[in-house]
Amino acid sequence: MGLLDFVCYGFIALVVIQVVYYLGFFGKFAFLKSTTHSPKAVSISVIICAKNEEENLKKFLPSVLSQDYPLFEVVLINDASSDDTLEVMEAFAAEHNNIKIVDVKNIEAFWGNKKYALTLGIKASKYEHLLFTDADCEPVSKYWIQEMAACFNTEQTLVLGYGAYSKIKKSFLNKLIRFETLVTAVHYFSFAKAGLPYMGVGRNLAYAKNEFFKANGFINHIKVRSGDDDLFVNQVATKSNTAICFSKNSFTMSVPKTTFKHWMKQKRRHISTAKYYKLSHKVLLTVLYISNLLFWVCAVVLLATTFQWQLILGLFLLRMILHYVVFGISAKKLGENDLIWLLPFFEIFLITVQLTIFINNLVSKPNHWK
Repeated sequence: MGLLDFVCYGFIALVVIQVVYYLGFFGKFAFLKSTTHSPKAVSISVIICAKNEEENLKKFLPSVLSQDYPLFEVVLINDASSDDTLEVMEAFAAEHNNIKIVDVKNIEAFWGNKKYALTLGIKASKYEHLLFTDADCEPVSKYWIQEMAACFNTEQTLVLGYGAYSKIKKSFLNKLIRFETLVTAVHYFSFAKAGLPYMGVGRNLAYAKNEFFKANGFINHIKVRSGDDDLFVNQVATKSNTAICFSKNSFTMSVPKTTFKHWMKQKRRHISTAKYYKLSHKVLLTVLYISNLLFWVCAVVLLATTFQWQLILGLFLLRMILHYVVFGISAKKLGENDLIWLLPFFEIFLITVQLTIFINNLVSKPNHWK
């Protein structure tokens, strides 16, 4: 049996693995029918942690304060900012009586640790249900709180939302950032629907305060600078306590990075937390990434050599059709339709970027909270 025979058998196995992921996991979100949740009278504490964000607060905080929701407070955490972030918060608080400011000073034990600042903000909040976003985010509608809050019930105490990035015309980097965000969202929504919730994003995340205190807050990963969102979700999320919210009015919109260098730094921080996930999650995500990488490598080798080309081409097209269907439907749900046409190109580029980041993280540690 020659080398190409081994590659061929390997390719068949890879396609089988991919089909299992697309139908067994990603299809659960793609083919999920949207359900309308009845509005609930749940008091909400919106928590925003800001470090040197004076301009973003001026721009985006009004969209949070103008939410159409009967009872909510906004907890603004000034995390030892060196600009006028605190002064901007105080100016807003003078005009809105539902703002609470938590001014955090750096202490040696938790120097520059966002989780410490968030913990103080959570403790200062007066309501049981917490909704998190960032200072550079804005809700896409005035019903953001209503949509996210409606997903809470007696069992489901953790809600995963979608945090999109704004579009920039004629920018390849912007499309790549949004594609990576789309892929990540499809993954965590799908795994949650499959009963294996493993992460969420702090740009749009909600959970009951009781969940925070039952887990002793961030104590299990307090020394890991990143992961106030995904590591916490990975720790506390279960099949029964996790809900997903993907209605268009529930989205938040964030300012994307505008240089490849800054985006790579951001992704290095995010990817560096994955090694702290539960073992089952790490295995599933690792198999997914490796199968994606080897699928393209084997496909190129086999098609270039025309080895069993009819079989290989058929399997290749099967996987690509699944990719287009599943991610196409998912992209439409999440308002990212313009990314569909270049899916294979973005996928190959993203696989390469992730491999580069993985290698870089092995060589040096990424930077964290500003």
